This record gives sequence, structure tokens and C-alpha cells, in this order.
Amino acid sequence: MNIDKIRNFCIIAHIDHGKSTLADRMLEMTGTVEKREMKSQLLDSMELEREKGITIKLTPAHMQYKGYILNLIDTPGHVDFSYEVSRSLQAVEGAILVVDATQGIQAQTLANVYLALEQDLKIIPVINKIDLPASDVPRVSAEIINLLGCDESEIIKVSAKTGENVDKVLDAIIERVPAPTKSESNELKALIFDSYFDDYRGVVLYVRIFEGNLPKNSNIRMMATGSNDIALEVGVLNPKMNPRSELTTGEIGYIVTNLKATREAKVGDTVTLAKAPAKEALPGYKNVRPFVYAGFFPVSNDQYKDLKEALEKLALSDSALQFEPENSPVLGFGLRIGFLGLLHMDIIRERLEREFKLDLIVTNPSTDYHVTLTDGEELDIRSASDLPDVSRVAEIREPWAKGEIITPKEYIGAILELIVSKRGIQNNISYIDTRALISFDAPMANLLTDFYDQLKSATSGYASFNYELGGYRAEDLVRIDFLVAGERIDALSVMAHRSEADGIGRTVTKKLKEVIPRQNFEVALQAAIGARIISRETLGAYRKDVTVKIHTGDRDRKAKLMEKQKRGKARLKRFGKVDIPSDAFTVMLKRD
Repeated sequence: MNIDKIRNFCIIAHIDHGKSTLADRMLEMTGTVEKREMKSQLLDSMELEREKGITIKLTPAHMQYKGYILNLIDTPGHVDFSYEVSRSLQAVEGAILVVDATQGIQAQTLANVYLALEQDLKIIPVINKIDLPASDVPRVSAEIINLLGCDESEIIKVSAKTGENVDKVLDAIIERVPAPTKSESNELKALIFDSYFDDYRGVVLYVRIFEGNLPKNSNIRMMATGSNDIALEVGVLNPKMNPRSELTTGEIGYIVTNLKATREAKVGDTVTLAKAPAKEALPGYKNVRPFVYAGFFPVSNDQYKDLKEALEKLALSDSALQFEPENSPVLGFGLRIGFLGLLHMDIIRERLEREFKLDLIVTNPSTDYHVTLTDGEELDIRSASDLPDVSRVAEIREPWAKGEIITPKEYIGAILELIVSKRGIQNNISYIDTRALISFDAPMANLLTDFYDQLKSATSGYASFNYELGGYRAEDLVRIDFLVAGERIDALSVMAHRSEADGIGRTVTKKLKEVIPRQNFEVALQAAIGARIISRETLGAYRKDVTVKIHTGDRDRKAKLMEKQKRGKARLKRFGKVDIPSDAFTVMLKRD
């Protein structure tokens, strides 16, 4: 194939701005997919993706149009998957920036534009949904010109739903996106920008060939993980697998391997030939580490084995998913799982419940903390219950996030209040037409629970939010334990800043009082830091009318029976056990 006739591009956008619909129209117009096989969100193969209207797994597609080969990569739009987006941007020469004509530029749009500019890509701005009555094309055009510094004539106004002007986007890709550069070297260098596990064929890699050629049945090596394998089949996707005898420089395609898990061929790794390996790998690879952790416990302990097997299957396709066994005196056996973010956690939970029919209790998500002990030892703890004795701890560092919020100007005050309430530090406010861009730093733990919900409430749903991990900072952190009837419940323990501890203690004990059912004896619900109790609520006992069997009005007999009941309750209070319902373990997800 003539390399000058190849165009590699991807579509970047905020969630729900219509990039999957635009990809559908392109596949239709180029005749890649026949009309009878066409369905909406064709590249979103997962049921969850179609239901939520978001792209979770990125998908490539090979199209032919006017004698050119167009290789499209449909990328995820959510911040949790920004590393995958950055690798797919490295695999292409151009990006279509899709902006909704009714909403304008949002936070994730900005984040993706910065990623594309870092890779030095040619950006083609597209305004979508111009057919909607609420669309405001002049305002959105002004925002894009302000952001990219382009001419208005470069912006293409389309309706992906009706197909209006989509052909102009295809023409712009041919005219504006540069062809892949020819390579002088014959060493094979191919970038893995995605991988997944196929039950019948093993791990399938999506790659972009930067240098050299990859023939079928070659012995290949992954340079970062060091694993060797055979390219059993190579080819292109349109969007079904179309086998070829080889993949050449500049092409985007797939490799079917014998590998048993995606951990052996991670996103961002470089594929080379085992017999003649490349001297150095392609830049940009990093080992993605989860920073949100939550305990997953089956409602019935009989399902623990099923939960472990289900997670092992999901982890075959998701190299970022990490888990380890966890045992709780109250919840029994479960797993502590690491995620890339809250959306990633939500997707895994839904998949476990739907695809594997599991009933789960999910504990409050937390981040990891770096702990330095007095003897100089460094620990990385993922749960508050793992924190060593306070007398041995010299310093605790928590992760901080760099956040960006785009909002209409009238909500700036409410948002700054919200940031301060989360211990955040506002860095800068700049203006994009009628809206403001607020950048700030805040502790990751405070953004995990209900920050996004509170942001939506404070701005009537008009603000959009994007964040990235910004390093670890030493803070005055304490572990808050919760006691039910004097017994500490490890699964409820949380890490918090000392200044926020009293408020969290009071809020959670009040919530627990609503959630835990009343017993035949009085139950104390307490929050404590070490041995110091910081808040208490009392769950009153049921009062059984023991005098109902007395038919006379004899006060002495009544008093005698009441005294006997009082002694029974005191004994129950010493030996009684409280059954804690699963709702109690999610009280911190929605503090207010």
C-alpha cells in the first residue's frame, strides 16, 4: 500500500457530544458497513456502553474513501481512561475535535485538546448537533477559535444524526491530516494502543506500525514486559477482523497472539521482532496504577469463589484492574480492588452484577496513602484499617488532584465555596466567552465521594469537571474508627484530615442510626480517633410490654416485672450481637 494514501486519525470529545454517532455516519458513507448491518453506536460493542451512551473501550476501523485509506480510532471520552486516549493519540497524525453545538467546550474537551497538542496532531474542529433547536453555532464557533486560534472557515458544522456535512469531514481528513512518515529503518516498532482478551483466540492487540513490516506468524517481543509470542494472525478492522499476510509501515491493525492475559502486552508497549529487536522502544509507556480502592464482598459467602473467578476473567481484558483478598469480621471473605477512577469502579461493579449474576456489598471507595514509619520504613496502604499504630507513624502523604471546572460565570461563587469546603486550593480563573475555567488543587479522597453530585447541584447541571493525579502531599491525617455496641467495624474505618474528623464522625454516626435496625437492647454508635471518642449516637431499645399479661392493677407486680426486664436488657447489652445491614457500608458514599 502506498503510504501517501494513508490517513490515521481519531475522534476526541467530551462525553455525549456525539463522536460515536459521527463514527457511525463515516462507516456508512464510506461503505465500510452495509446498511442492513448498521446500528447506532456500532463501535460501542458492550451493552453497558450502548445503555449509558459512553465509549468505554476504544475501537479502530479501517475505511476506504476516494482512493485513500482512512484509519479511525474511536476513543473513550472519560477522564478515567485518559492514558488510553493519550496512547491512541500517539498512534495517529490527526484528530477530529467534536464539540456539541448546544453545550460548547467542556472540561474533558480541553483535557483532550491539550493531549492532542502535546502529540503535535493536526486538529480538525467540528461542531455537532447543528440540527437541534437549542444549538448556538456562533457562540460555540467563537469558543473554538479562542481555544485553537483557527479561522472560522476551518470549522465544519455537522449533524452526525442526520449525516449533514459529514462528507466534508471526510474530505478535510484527506486534505489536512498529513500522511504517515516513511521510515528509514527496517526494525519493527509497533505501538500497542489497546488490547483485549478473546475467550477463543487469546489476547488480541490493536497496533500502529511506526517502522518496519510485520508478517503473519512472526516471532514477536513486547519490549516493556519482555514477553515473547507469535503473531498468529495480522490484519485490519473494518470493523470486523479482516486478515492480511502482513502489516506495513503507517498502518493500523490487529495482532492475534497466544498470550493468556493483557498484563503481558500492556497499552503503550512497543512490539518488535524477537529475532531482530529494535534498539529502543517508542516513548510514552508507563505502568498505569489504580488510585481508587474499594472492598467488594458477596452478600452470601458461598459466592466468594464465583466473585474471584469473575474478576480473574475481567482482569484478562483489563490490565489496570488489580485485586487482593480481604477478610472482614462482619462481611466475611471478599476482595479489595483497585480502579482508575469512580466510573471504572461503577462499570466493573455493574458488569459483575449483570454478566456474572453476583449480589455484592461495596465498601466506601478510598485512595492509597504513603506512610513513613519512625524507623524510616515506607508503606503504601490502600485501606484505613491497614494503618499501623499511630506511635509508629512519622508522616502520612495523601494524593492530590489537579482539577479543572468549566462553568457559566454566575456559578463561580458557589463553585469556589465547594472547592474550599473540600480543602481545595483555587489556582486560577480564566474566561472562555460567557463561561469561566477554574483550575484548582484538592485532596483526591475529598473528590471521590460526592463532589461531582454536589458540583452538578451547585450549578444546575451546567458545569463540567476534569481531573488528573498531581502527586502526594504530607498532611495531618487521622484514622476514624466506628464502633457498634463497643465493637470496632474495620470495613467502616476511614482516613480523614484532622480538621474534618469531627464533622465526618457526627455525620456517619447519625447515618448509621438511620440504617441499623433497633435491637432489644440499647446500642451505642460511636466514632473514635484512637482511644478518643469524637461522637456518639444511641440506638434506643425496643420496649416490649411485659405487663400485658397482668389483669389487675397491682403496682408491685408491675414494678417487679419491669425490673426483671431491665436486668435482662443489661445482660443482653453485654452479650448481644448487632447484625449490620449492607446499607451501613455505603453511608459515606452520600454523606449529605
